[in-house]
Amino acid sequence: MDKILEAVVMSSYPNNVKQGLVRRVIEAAKQPMDSEQCWSMLELSTKLYLLGDTKYKREIGKEVLEVYGHYHPEEFEEFFNVRFLLSLLQEGYGPLGKRSHYVLDYIQLGLQFVLESPSANSIFGLLRIEVLRKVCERPSPKQCAKISKLLIQHPQCIPMGKHQVLFCQQLIRCIRQFQCVSEGEEDIMEFLEQVNKVSGLLQRIWRTQTSVILPSLKELFTIISSTEEQEPPSNALASVVQFVPLELMDGVIRNLTNDDSITDVQMMTAIGRMIDWVSWPLGKNIDKWIIALLKGLAAVKKFSILIEVTLSKIEKVFSKLLYPIVREGALSVLQYMLLSFQHSHEAFHLLLPHIPRLVISLKKEDSNSATSSLEQLAELIHCMFFRFSGFPDLYEPVLEAIKALPVPNEDRIKYLLGQNAWTSQKNELACFYPRLASKSETGKIGLINLGNTCYMNSIIQSLFMASDFRHSVLNLTEGNSQPLMTKLQWLFAFLEHSQRPAISPESFLSASWPPWFTPGAQQDCSEYLKYLLDRLHEEEKTGKRIYQKLKESSLISQVVERHYLNKTLIEKMFGGKMMTKIRCLKCLNVSSREEAFTDLSLAFPPPDRHMRGSTSVLPVEEIGPQFIEPPENPSQLTGSPWIRRKAPMAGDPAALPMPVETLGFQEPGEVANPLSGNAVGVDASKDPLSAFGERACAPKDSKSVPDLINYFLSPERLTAENKYHCEKCASLQDAEKVAELTEGPHYLILTLLRFSFDPRTMKRKKILDNVSIPVVLKLPILVAPEETEEVCQHGKDRPAPGRGFMSVVYDLCSVVVHSGISSESGHYYCYSRECTDAVPHGQPQDGVPKPASDKQLDFEIQWYLFNDTRVSFSSFESVSNVTSFFPKDTAYVLFYRQRPGRQSCPLHEALAEAGCLHGEPSLHKDLMEAISKDNILYLQEQEKEARNRAAYISALPKSPLWWRDFDRDKDDDSSSGGCSPAAGGGGSGSFHGLVF
Repeated sequence: MDKILEAVVMSSYPNNVKQGLVRRVIEAAKQPMDSEQCWSMLELSTKLYLLGDTKYKREIGKEVLEVYGHYHPEEFEEFFNVRFLLSLLQEGYGPLGKRSHYVLDYIQLGLQFVLESPSANSIFGLLRIEVLRKVCERPSPKQCAKISKLLIQHPQCIPMGKHQVLFCQQLIRCIRQFQCVSEGEEDIMEFLEQVNKVSGLLQRIWRTQTSVILPSLKELFTIISSTEEQEPPSNALASVVQFVPLELMDGVIRNLTNDDSITDVQMMTAIGRMIDWVSWPLGKNIDKWIIALLKGLAAVKKFSILIEVTLSKIEKVFSKLLYPIVREGALSVLQYMLLSFQHSHEAFHLLLPHIPRLVISLKKEDSNSATSSLEQLAELIHCMFFRFSGFPDLYEPVLEAIKALPVPNEDRIKYLLGQNAWTSQKNELACFYPRLASKSETGKIGLINLGNTCYMNSIIQSLFMASDFRHSVLNLTEGNSQPLMTKLQWLFAFLEHSQRPAISPESFLSASWPPWFTPGAQQDCSEYLKYLLDRLHEEEKTGKRIYQKLKESSLISQVVERHYLNKTLIEKMFGGKMMTKIRCLKCLNVSSREEAFTDLSLAFPPPDRHMRGSTSVLPVEEIGPQFIEPPENPSQLTGSPWIRRKAPMAGDPAALPMPVETLGFQEPGEVANPLSGNAVGVDASKDPLSAFGERACAPKDSKSVPDLINYFLSPERLTAENKYHCEKCASLQDAEKVAELTEGPHYLILTLLRFSFDPRTMKRKKILDNVSIPVVLKLPILVAPEETEEVCQHGKDRPAPGRGFMSVVYDLCSVVVHSGISSESGHYYCYSRECTDAVPHGQPQDGVPKPASDKQLDFEIQWYLFNDTRVSFSSFESVSNVTSFFPKDTAYVLFYRQRPGRQSCPLHEALAEAGCLHGEPSLHKDLMEAISKDNILYLQEQEKEARNRAAYISALPKSPLWWRDFDRDKDDDSSSGGCSPAAGGGGSGSFHGLVF
């Protein structure tokens, strides 16, 4: 019969004819027959199954074997013996070089017919040894899957005792080498199925023998933490972790993170490779294990490992959000990595270039998975905006991409940040502040945040960028008996000459710290600035003055010398004077008091008080058209600031007030409104600054800095409970109070009073109104006749008799921005530029320095953005638009520098002369030596850091090359398949984006 069957199978008959003949042979085999005939048929069917070159032949061999196993059990048991199986497993079947790949399938097929036979235990014992030997030989994924299928179906063949532990460990070592050699979808599916069968066998063993789990995990960790192997272990190892019971997680992680025998390099290698497992599709709980290990490392303060791994892997994790099949796990890991990395913006900023493209891709996908991920991603991004504010130029494209997505409230943001921080002790991460490899491309140096000290950093950078003040501080002599000023000098010197990308202001902070400030808490930068300037002023005023440069100038008259040399440096640079007058409305008696100021605190007018047009604080119809002359004739004077609220009174000056102005564009023939942000008497076509001023103007219903100053200078009616006690009338009377600026400071500091106390919440609330900031500001200064004569002694224009106003021009040089909704929280950063005179060393004409041109002041001077350690190039456009993009980021403190003019010529002239004589400030010997030593130390630190970092980076595992990531699609924006795995009908089950 065997000859007949072989002849039929080998014949050239059609398959349907063959099938009929084979059926007759199989039916005949169900009848009793002698032992020899059975053996012949079993040998033939074995040959067909193991060596058949077609699927049809193997199917016939399988059918015959099943018939003989069922109807001739004794003969089958005798044929299917231990010796025959041992030969199959050790020597294979078939000619040398063409051994059959179906031996394991054959054994699995035959085992079902000998389970009850006397030889069953011997066969099981043989297979327990042989499967262990097989896995030690590192078979292919396909063969491993066949072993797993055999053992799952016949668990009696699974090695036992110590051999079981060894078997699991060796099986994990097999998985370590698994690779998918093809990128075809069918091949990928087959590979995943094979891996799942092998990991499913481990799951079955672990369920029945939990004692095997920990040794297996130990072997797994040994593999992924190894730094000696050339090829990275397969990501298929992720399939092993998914079956580890979650109740073991805490104990496993605790043992790993507290094991002193595991080096930092090994731990970093292991966690880096685990993070790569987010690429593994269909894996369960992988993200939970990754996050648990990250939290475990944070618990034992392994911050250096966490930082290196996060910075090296976060872009890889982010790229997996493109693929629906791994998106959920990748997003979980990404959320923890970002929310825990709170000491620095580095990790978040690595993702900024990729976020807009990902958002576009997810929107195109239009699936539930994409929609949910977009909302979670937007929440995550807003948390990062909140934590790392002060980067408007970087954040604008990202904000534009997510503007249509929900915005979490501040409580939600604080909850997420509070739940995920590595540590609540900020000082523990002080040494891990962003590593900056080199100085900013701007050439400027940042300041390290010492724990909510951004308020101080912004003020210091603004003062440093006030070049006249900086030069004066750096020129101070050694041993000046002014400890705080000396520390400021050292800080400025390091900001000027250090090679470090950022320096620590710790020494200056401790010296300038207001005693009522709470350490580690956010403070009001305006309050700090006032305290700092007052301390510096008082220090010099009490006999410790050291600034004597102006005495050397022969150009200063005795009057002016007394006027300026009696002042401290703070008074010279930031000091102005203001006259407060109160006029009794009954007797018209006026009392006045002059006081000094270093800043003007500008309150916001009540909501019902309109700032522009005919209902302005200084009504247009009452003051008439007002033009400010160009710089060639800046001394035009006008009269008193009293505003006519009613008919003129006896003794009132006839002249009209001069309001605050910005330089802006005015249409030809249009009557200028002196209170609007665009009133100026120059032609925009000839003056580029004028058009720029127009661009700086805010929408019609918004406020501007001139609006707030005009409100500050406008008369205040004292009535009812606020009546004024007139000495002349000897009784309480209605009165009018007004403030007049009598001396403009060299640097004008304006503080916008955005914080007010809310009695309902018992907290200070913030006014978030957008205020347009003019790049050039004209301020009315009241000038006395004798002062006018002195100031304008070289001028051609003669003032009118009596007191009057003169317009003084100021250029914007710094803007300190507060990001947040409360003075007790949020973040400060600042925009600055270095305003200097156009001809600082040139010869004065008629004793008056030539003023800088508008173009140079406002178009050629570079703006910078200072945000703690980070310094970047910026622009006035960014300054103007920051609140439009980020409503919580509002201008708070403004620095303006007085442009050279007649009123300020003595100080400007002295500064110019000092610059001409001495050039750049020369530092004293001790300071220069300290900077030189620190620069050498920094270079040594850089060399050491480079060596240590190289060791860490070399230990970091490289991601397998067979996984397509975000970067490979960078230049393929037009390809929907590249950016969106779901494109073309892929959906969450698509493998178009999965390439092994």
